[in-house]
Amino acid sequence: MAVKENIKEQTKSQVKIPRQYQVLIYNDDFTPMDFVVEVLVRIFDKKEEDAVILMLSIHEGSSAVAGVYPKDIARTKAAEAVEWAREEGYPLKVEAVCQP
Repeated sequence: MAVKENIKEQTKSQVKIPRQYQVLIYNDDFTPMDFVVEVLVRIFDKKEEDAVILMLSIHEGSSAVAGVYPKDIARTKAAEAVEWAREEGYPLKVEAVCQP
């Protein structure tokens, strides 16, 4: 009987999957396309060919998703990209938004 009571008292542990955040890069008329490609390669670990395709998608539209990460990683990558852009004198807008 003690075994049954022990089992009832055990609680199930559930692993909560962290919310995922999209890192969006927005199109602007001032940031050079080559710089955006470099950001995608260095910060978001994209291959050169994939970075060029994504950059063209950003250029033709208003924005594109550079990657999907847990909150802290997404915010860090977005901040790193913006900081680098400011150092180079570009107004590149990059932000982490909660995935719908």
